[in-house]
Amino acid sequence: MKKIDLLLSGIGGQGVILASNILAEVAIGFNYDVKKSDTLGMAQRGGAVVSHIRLADKVKSPLVQKGNVDVLLSFERLEAGRWVEYLSREGYAIVNNQCVFPLSVSSGYEAYPSREQMEQLLETATQRVYFVDALSMAQEMGNQNVVNIIMLGFLSFLLPIDANTWESGIAVRVPPKFRELNLDAFRKGRSEAERMVGETSG
Repeated sequence: MKKIDLLLSGIGGQGVILASNILAEVAIGFNYDVKKSDTLGMAQRGGAVVSHIRLADKVKSPLVQKGNVDVLLSFERLEAGRWVEYLSREGYAIVNNQCVFPLSVSSGYEAYPSREQMEQLLETATQRVYFVDALSMAQEMGNQNVVNIIMLGFLSFLLPIDANTWESGIAVRVPPKFRELNLDAFRKGRSEAERMVGETSG
Protein backbone atom coordinates (compact mmCIF):
# COMPACT_ATOMS: atom_id res chain seq x y z
CA MET A 1 0.00 0.00 0.00
CA LYS A 2 1.19 3.47 -0.84
CA LYS A 3 2.18 5.57 2.18
CA ILE A 4 -0.27 8.39 2.91
CA ASP A 5 0.55 11.20 5.35
CA LEU A 6 -2.30 13.37 6.60
CA LEU A 7 -2.62 16.31 8.93
CA LEU A 8 -5.95 17.45 10.39
CA SER A 9 -6.07 20.90 11.98
CA GLY A 10 -8.70 23.07 13.60
CA ILE A 11 -9.73 24.45 16.95
CA GLY A 12 -11.31 22.95 20.02
CA GLY A 13 -14.98 22.13 19.64
CA GLN A 14 -14.84 21.42 15.89
CA GLY A 15 -14.58 17.65 16.24
CA VAL A 16 -11.04 17.32 14.89
CA ILE A 17 -10.16 14.43 17.22
CA LEU A 18 -13.37 12.54 16.46
CA ALA A 19 -12.66 12.95 12.74
CA SER A 20 -9.08 11.71 13.12
CA ASN A 21 -10.24 8.76 15.23
CA ILE A 22 -12.78 7.76 12.58
CA LEU A 23 -10.15 8.12 9.86
CA ALA A 24 -7.67 5.96 11.78
CA GLU A 25 -10.22 3.23 12.50
CA VAL A 26 -11.47 3.18 8.91
CA ALA A 27 -7.90 2.85 7.64
CA ILE A 28 -7.17 0.02 10.09
CA GLY A 29 -10.31 -1.72 8.89
CA PHE A 30 -8.95 -1.40 5.35
CA ASN A 31 -5.74 -3.19 6.46
CA TYR A 32 -3.47 -0.18 6.74
CA ASP A 33 -0.94 0.08 9.52
CA VAL A 34 -1.79 3.39 11.22
CA LYS A 35 0.09 5.69 13.55
CA LYS A 36 -1.57 8.81 14.99
CA SER A 37 -0.54 11.67 17.24
CA ASP A 38 -2.84 14.41 18.60
CA THR A 39 -1.90 17.79 20.03
CA LEU A 40 -4.50 19.86 21.88
CA GLY A 41 -3.63 23.44 22.82
CA MET A 42 -6.23 24.47 25.41
CA ALA A 43 -8.72 22.79 23.09
CA GLN A 44 -11.75 23.23 25.33
CA ARG A 45 -11.25 27.00 25.09
CA GLY A 46 -11.01 27.08 21.33
CA GLY A 47 -7.26 26.49 21.14
CA ALA A 48 -5.51 24.84 18.21
CA VAL A 49 -5.95 21.10 17.67
CA VAL A 50 -3.88 19.04 15.25
CA SER A 51 -3.70 15.34 14.41
CA HIS A 52 -0.89 13.68 12.50
CA ILE A 53 -2.02 10.45 10.83
CA ARG A 54 0.21 8.15 8.80
CA LEU A 55 -1.01 5.17 6.74
CA ALA A 56 1.12 2.51 5.05
CA ASP A 57 1.93 -1.21 5.07
CA LYS A 58 4.19 -0.45 8.03
CA VAL A 59 4.50 2.86 9.86
CA LYS A 60 7.26 3.51 12.39
CA SER A 61 6.69 7.11 13.49
CA PRO A 62 3.35 8.90 14.03
CA LEU A 63 4.67 12.36 13.15
CA VAL A 64 4.62 13.69 9.60
CA GLN A 65 7.71 15.61 8.52
CA LYS A 66 7.57 19.05 6.91
CA GLY A 67 7.04 18.89 3.17
CA ASN A 68 5.51 15.40 3.29
CA VAL A 69 1.79 15.93 3.98
CA ASP A 70 -0.33 14.40 1.22
CA VAL A 71 -3.58 15.87 2.55
CA LEU A 72 -4.00 18.82 4.91
CA LEU A 73 -7.60 18.76 6.12
CA SER A 74 -8.26 21.98 7.99
CA PHE A 75 -11.49 22.84 9.77
CA GLU A 76 -10.72 26.58 9.98
CA ARG A 77 -9.01 28.95 7.54
CA LEU A 78 -6.29 30.37 9.76
CA GLU A 79 -5.39 26.91 11.07
CA ALA A 80 -4.74 25.81 7.49
CA GLY A 81 -2.13 28.53 7.11
CA ARG A 82 -0.29 27.47 10.24
CA TRP A 83 0.66 24.14 8.65
CA VAL A 84 1.47 25.18 5.08
CA GLU A 85 5.14 24.15 5.48
CA TYR A 86 4.05 20.55 5.99
CA LEU A 87 2.38 20.22 2.58
CA SER A 88 4.08 18.30 -0.21
CA ARG A 89 4.20 19.80 -3.70
CA GLU A 90 1.72 17.16 -4.85
CA GLY A 91 -0.44 17.40 -1.73
CA TYR A 92 -4.00 18.61 -1.24
CA ALA A 93 -5.11 21.44 1.04
CA ILE A 94 -8.79 20.95 1.92
CA VAL A 95 -10.04 23.91 3.96
CA ASN A 96 -13.37 24.52 5.64
CA ASN A 97 -14.14 28.10 4.61
CA GLN A 98 -14.88 29.19 8.17
CA CYS A 99 -13.29 31.97 10.25
CA VAL A 100 -12.99 31.75 14.02
CA PHE A 101 -11.24 34.89 15.23
CA PRO A 102 -8.49 34.31 17.81
CA LEU A 103 -8.19 36.73 20.72
CA SER A 104 -5.46 38.74 18.97
CA VAL A 105 -7.89 39.50 16.12
CA SER A 106 -11.03 40.08 18.17
CA SER A 107 -9.03 42.43 20.41
CA GLY A 108 -7.93 44.46 17.42
CA TYR A 109 -4.20 43.68 17.61
CA GLU A 110 -4.02 41.73 14.37
CA ALA A 111 -6.02 41.39 11.15
CA TYR A 112 -7.51 38.10 10.05
CA PRO A 113 -6.26 37.11 6.58
CA SER A 114 -8.77 37.12 3.74
CA ARG A 115 -9.63 34.00 1.81
CA GLU A 116 -7.57 35.31 -1.11
CA GLN A 117 -4.53 35.82 1.14
CA MET A 118 -4.89 32.35 2.61
CA GLU A 119 -5.30 30.82 -0.83
CA GLN A 120 -2.13 32.55 -2.05
CA LEU A 121 -0.24 31.28 1.00
CA LEU A 122 -1.36 27.68 0.49
CA GLU A 123 -0.56 27.86 -3.21
CA THR A 124 3.08 28.53 -2.35
CA ALA A 125 3.13 24.87 -1.30
CA THR A 126 0.64 23.18 -3.65
CA GLN A 127 -1.73 24.05 -6.47
CA ARG A 128 -4.32 21.59 -5.14
CA VAL A 129 -6.21 23.93 -2.83
CA TYR A 130 -9.95 23.55 -2.19
CA PHE A 131 -12.13 25.70 0.05
CA VAL A 132 -15.25 23.86 1.19
CA ASP A 133 -18.33 25.68 2.54
CA ALA A 134 -18.80 22.91 5.08
CA LEU A 135 -20.34 25.14 7.77
CA SER A 136 -23.01 26.43 5.38
CA MET A 137 -23.71 22.87 4.24
CA ALA A 138 -24.06 21.71 7.85
CA GLN A 139 -26.35 24.60 8.72
CA GLU A 140 -28.55 23.70 5.75
CA MET A 141 -28.79 20.21 7.26
CA GLY A 142 -29.92 21.75 10.56
CA ASN A 143 -26.88 20.80 12.65
CA GLN A 144 -23.55 22.61 12.41
CA ASN A 145 -21.90 19.89 14.49
CA VAL A 146 -21.56 17.70 11.38
CA VAL A 147 -18.96 19.97 9.76
CA ASN A 148 -16.27 17.44 10.67
CA ILE A 149 -18.14 14.59 8.98
CA ILE A 150 -18.75 16.68 5.85
CA MET A 151 -15.00 17.31 5.73
CA LEU A 152 -14.32 13.59 6.16
CA GLY A 153 -16.67 12.91 3.28
CA PHE A 154 -14.66 15.28 1.10
CA LEU A 155 -11.41 13.64 2.22
CA SER A 156 -12.76 10.17 1.48
CA PHE A 157 -12.91 10.96 -2.23
CA LEU A 158 -9.10 11.40 -2.24
CA LEU A 159 -8.20 8.17 -0.44
CA PRO A 160 -8.19 4.59 -1.80
CA ILE A 161 -10.79 3.39 0.72
CA ASP A 162 -14.29 2.58 -0.50
CA ALA A 163 -17.32 4.55 0.67
CA ASN A 164 -18.95 1.54 2.35
CA THR A 165 -15.95 1.08 4.64
CA TRP A 166 -16.11 4.76 5.56
CA GLU A 167 -19.81 4.63 6.29
CA SER A 168 -19.41 1.55 8.49
CA GLY A 169 -16.68 3.32 10.47
CA ILE A 170 -18.81 6.41 10.98
CA ALA A 171 -21.88 4.37 11.98
CA VAL A 172 -20.09 2.72 14.90
CA ARG A 173 -18.53 5.96 16.18
CA VAL A 174 -21.58 8.22 16.43
CA PRO A 175 -24.65 7.85 18.70
CA PRO A 176 -27.46 5.85 17.06
CA LYS A 177 -29.90 8.80 17.09
CA PHE A 178 -27.43 10.86 15.00
CA ARG A 179 -26.31 8.04 12.71
CA GLU A 180 -28.39 8.92 9.65
CA LEU A 181 -27.60 12.62 10.00
CA ASN A 182 -23.87 11.87 10.03
CA LEU A 183 -24.09 9.45 7.13
CA ASP A 184 -25.97 12.07 5.13
CA ALA A 185 -23.26 14.61 6.03
CA PHE A 186 -20.55 12.21 4.87
CA ARG A 187 -22.32 11.67 1.54
CA LYS A 188 -22.80 15.40 1.09
CA GLY A 189 -19.09 16.03 1.63
CA ARG A 190 -18.09 13.23 -0.74
CA SER A 191 -20.45 14.56 -3.42
CA GLU A 192 -18.91 18.02 -3.03
CA ALA A 193 -15.45 16.52 -3.60
CA GLU A 194 -16.69 14.69 -6.67
CA ARG A 195 -17.94 18.02 -8.00
CA MET A 196 -14.91 20.15 -7.08
CA VAL A 197 -11.98 17.76 -7.46
CA GLY A 198 -13.58 15.83 -10.30
CA GLU A 199 -14.08 19.02 -12.30
CA THR A 200 -10.48 20.06 -11.70
CA SER A 201 -8.96 16.70 -12.62
CA GLY A 202 -11.25 16.44 -15.63
